[in-house]
Amino acid sequence: MARSSPSRLDWGWRVTPAAGAVMTAGGAYSLAAAGGLADLPPAYALLTAGTGALAQAGADLYQRRPRGHMVTRCVAWLAAGGWSAVALAGHSAFTWSTAGWWGAGTAAAVVAARGLADAEESAKSERVQRRLQKWANGKAGEWEKLLAELFRLEGHQVNGVTPWKGDVGYTVRVQMPAGTPELPAAADRTLAGALRLPRGGGIQITDGMVYGEIQIRVTAKDVLAEDVDLPLGPEDTSITSIYDGFPLGLQPDAEEVRIRMVDDCALITGQIGSGKTNTVNDLNAAALRTADAVVMHIDVTGAGISLPWLRSWAVDGTATVPLIDWSADTVEEAHILCDTLIAGIAARKSGHQDLLTEDDKIAVNADIPAVVLLVDEIAELPMTLLHKLDTIVNTGRAVRVRVGICGLRATQDVITAAMKKQSRNRVGMRVSDAEELHHLFPVGGARTNPKAAPYRGCGFYCAPNDEDIVSDPVPFKAYRITPKMISGLSVRYADRRPRLEPVFLDTEPGRYYASRWARILPRLYKTKQLAATTRPYTDLEVLRPPLDEIKGIPITTSSAPIASGGPRPQSLPQRPARFGGDLLSQILDAARTATGHHDQAPGGESNVIRAEFGRVVQEAGTPEDRPNPVPQLLAEAHQHVVAAGGRMHTGDLSARMGMDAVTLGTELNRLMRDVGVERPGKGSIRAGTDKEPKSGYLAETLAAAIRGYAQRDTQ
Repeated sequence: MARSSPSRLDWGWRVTPAAGAVMTAGGAYSLAAAGGLADLPPAYALLTAGTGALAQAGADLYQRRPRGHMVTRCVAWLAAGGWSAVALAGHSAFTWSTAGWWGAGTAAAVVAARGLADAEESAKSERVQRRLQKWANGKAGEWEKLLAELFRLEGHQVNGVTPWKGDVGYTVRVQMPAGTPELPAAADRTLAGALRLPRGGGIQITDGMVYGEIQIRVTAKDVLAEDVDLPLGPEDTSITSIYDGFPLGLQPDAEEVRIRMVDDCALITGQIGSGKTNTVNDLNAAALRTADAVVMHIDVTGAGISLPWLRSWAVDGTATVPLIDWSADTVEEAHILCDTLIAGIAARKSGHQDLLTEDDKIAVNADIPAVVLLVDEIAELPMTLLHKLDTIVNTGRAVRVRVGICGLRATQDVITAAMKKQSRNRVGMRVSDAEELHHLFPVGGARTNPKAAPYRGCGFYCAPNDEDIVSDPVPFKAYRITPKMISGLSVRYADRRPRLEPVFLDTEPGRYYASRWARILPRLYKTKQLAATTRPYTDLEVLRPPLDEIKGIPITTSSAPIASGGPRPQSLPQRPARFGGDLLSQILDAARTATGHHDQAPGGESNVIRAEFGRVVQEAGTPEDRPNPVPQLLAEAHQHVVAAGGRMHTGDLSARMGMDAVTLGTELNRLMRDVGVERPGKGSIRAGTDKEPKSGYLAETLAAAIRGYAQRDTQ
């Protein structure tokens, strides 16, 4: 089982048989030459040779080598000692005759050593194969008898038994009778009980390679119960390609789990505390190990999946480049990122037509890298951003832009239909309710039992295999990766990070790419001192796109209309205001006057809050000469949420409005349901300073309800 181990010098004695023979011959010649100059008695050479022969005999007996091989090696030692003794007696080590005999003896020793080693290796393999065949034949007979006794089968045949590595289990291939093509539904539990398998072991029955054959996978050891560190050896951190797939952990048979994102997107779900974040970091480590994939993140809840990988560059200064190419920590930044990817996808399709002559998909390399976008906490994103992610998912395959979606659930109140349908790589971490797995794995999910992956860091996965066939969900244990490991990997992987080619970035949204870290780092690290390695990314003019005054989202292209003739992109000191307040405040005042409740308007509200509500009403098209159709409770709640930054917990909102939290939540939910508006993510949001997921409201959700009332009144 693969485990991480610290880097250290290897003092192991690893020499080939030929090298060992040459070293022995060299020692004999050195003894003869130096001893001749020092008048060493010949008996010392014979004593050394005899000691070597005795040690060789003991080693051969311990390793149970053939006696003929042992005699041959001992004779070689004595021959070397005899030659040395003759050379010492005649002081002739430097004569051509003596040196010639030494060379001939050395050549013979090398040939003999290689022959003996090859013969012993073949004999060892044959012994292992005979032992394995004997074990398999015995197991086959036991299984034929067991199946006949438990299920009253006749005419079945066990075609083979294959052990797994690590002695954790084996696979039985059974040719079923013509009239009984498969075992009963509860056969796995029946067989597990009959075999007295330990807790954590189990039986999995799958279809065989041909019709009428089944495979019974027997797990005799609980691999999932053990914590397995991410392998960090030299062979485990060498440069790879996105075509090799991304390792995530181990299956119950100790085989490595890999998902391939060069063609397909990925969907990762899991309840709080299931190890989902650890699995996402495994995916980060695997993607960053490659030299032909650029990794980007969207995490509007604080960039939690990015910060560990950015620390070595942004704070410690031990990495020269950011490992994460772009980390969108706010909804606005996520819009800019998605617009850049959408434009880059179109640019690649037209700019790299010469690369699509033999295939309809671009072959990626370090010069034209793939783009892997990982999106965490998908439930926190507004619908406008989800639509853009759908566009990337649906159009990015040919140019190797793929998306990994991470969320608490796989239901459509959290992710969109396009994300789910286009994500053939699916990972579901530990859950307590089997229904959650049924949402994620529509094929084979009904047979998936959460008890098969009961430990922290366990889950189920399904992904296309080498034949592009998606298998049924299989339990696995994710590799454990710690912040200390991430810091070490960040330094090691920094030098292999590729860059997006000019074709991808030569677009209108692409102009905001260069100053991305100048916008992001001050938000992520606030007053913390940044390392000097960040200066090439921050010491430049900061571009921010203008905001649409109607929708409140960044405008990155000239084709998108800017309400009220808004400004074009400006540098940071000239950032435009979000809303035009005066005109929309008049609309709001007119609506209040018409309803006769002008005296209820709050007197100390800021112009921005009133303009935000007026923007929503104006967008919905409510006439100014008609009473305001929007319930006052909904309007006031929207104003308070906007003033709080766009999201607010129910308890905080009720305190602002002077109402009971339960009463407020019940009434607001009723008002939204009346116009068909539901809160995303079952109403759970992250807001305030603690960023804890609690029941609350988004300004965009309340705005949708306001538009619904205005549009219903117009109709």
